[in-house]
Amino acid sequence: MREIDPPTTREARVRRATAEDAHELVRLRALMLDAMDIPTGPAKAPWRADAHAWFVERLGRPEEFAAFLVEDLELGVVSCAVGSCDRHAPGPANRSGLHGHVFNVSTDPRRRGRGHARACLDALLTWFTEETGVGVVNLNATADGAGLYRSLGFAAPRFPALQLRIGTGG
Repeated sequence: MREIDPPTTREARVRRATAEDAHELVRLRALMLDAMDIPTGPAKAPWRADAHAWFVERLGRPEEFAAFLVEDLELGVVSCAVGSCDRHAPGPANRSGLHGHVFNVSTDPRRRGRGHARACLDALLTWFTEETGVGVVNLNATADGAGLYRSLGFAAPRFPALQLRIGTGG
């Protein structure tokens, strides 16, 4: 497997996350959820431990899961983009049935507007393209992120996505 070497600048560098970065991925996830007006609760909220364990487990599967971070010289990890591969039934346009999914795109408010999310997404899309063989990459966009995603080639799917929420998710 070829190692992806994302860009580095004087004040920040992009790198692939490891299991040791799970706490930062959870922290950035909480920032993202807060920005979406989804209450995240206190620092010791149980979902954070669940998310930490989930990230640690997934980061141990480099062939189907990746997260890229921007590490700022002053603040540490300030941005991320996460992606996973999902197997679907093969079809004529995607014989492998492999789909990618981008999520957890988040940047610390103190470092927004510097291209960090784009750098993380570029690294993640390179990983999807060069190392996974996915034919389709999906994501859910907020209004704030839609312009970035469109500039990278994302467009509305041919068929609209619908969702059914079952239970309370507790």
